Amino acid sequence: MSTWDIVTLNLGSPAVQAFVLGVLAALIKSDLRFPEQVTSFLSSYLLFAIGLKGGLRLRDAGLDELVGPVIATVALGLATPVVAYVVGCRFMRLDVANAASIAAHYGSVSAVTFTAAESLTRSAGTLTEGFIPALVAVMEIPGIVVALVIAARAMGGRSLKLALHEVVTGKSVVLLIGGLMIGVLSPTESIAKVEPFFVDLFMGFLCFFLLDLGTLAGQRMALLRKSGLRLIGAAIAMPIVLGAAGVVAGTLAGMSVGGATVLGVMAASASYIAAPAAVRVGLPEADLGYSLGAALGITFPFNLVIGIPLCAEIASRLA
Repeated sequence: MSTWDIVTLNLGSPAVQAFVLGVLAALIKSDLRFPEQVTSFLSSYLLFAIGLKGGLRLRDAGLDELVGPVIATVALGLATPVVAYVVGCRFMRLDVANAASIAAHYGSVSAVTFTAAESLTRSAGTLTEGFIPALVAVMEIPGIVVALVIAARAMGGRSLKLALHEVVTGKSVVLLIGGLMIGVLSPTESIAKVEPFFVDLFMGFLCFFLLDLGTLAGQRMALLRKSGLRLIGAAIAMPIVLGAAGVVAGTLAGMSVGGATVLGVMAASASYIAAPAAVRVGLPEADLGYSLGAALGITFPFNLVIGIPLCAEIASRLA
């Protein structure tokens, strides 16, 4: 499949088009916006469903198949926040709190970006690893923890224990790991009863969530125009560099073209669910609007339109 075919398939996805519709709705100042309760339900559903599907595939995977990808994922989870912190301090010229906030957001994973990449690679027939959703939980925690540890060492006197507790017990991690364990432990006949809701309807709920995220991203664009070129440049450069590193790591770990693509997209993505909750507790001095503006207003749409096809092309060439 050529790069143009991948781009066309990605842009033709109803989920991506729903996001674009949300952005346009915000730009024309439409009143389209979901209530907070609906947004919370959609994010909870997606996180639990990703964990559940990962658990279902994980129990069918052999240990020898898992070792390489898990090691590569943990290594990326430890390295990406360090890179993002250095970029925040040196290039973006942020203070310690805001640089650590950027590190937490870019060190963690966007579950929605991951889902878009997984759907694309499965549609293209390049993804063979069924356990790939389980890697989201593996990368989610280290990225945030490393960022908080960096901030604690740099600033001193931080309540690292409280922040780490927030990470481990936060909604995102509990839903991902909880869904993963339920998928692994539940009998096949029991899972079959809930599969229509968590598997068959997944893409429909994703479209609604991306529609809502599109309206939020559109509202952030005014803030981004005031933030300067350094923020915009970093929010585009980081997913390119980190995504390429993720693809290389996946390829070296013996993953398929689609698996290396998805791992690269995970490394390139930036969290806007788990990271903000942890940063709010661990780094109250940080300006969340700044980090969320970069993650959601720039990196998220960049990855949907360009980042996913770019990672697919790099993985294809490396293979």
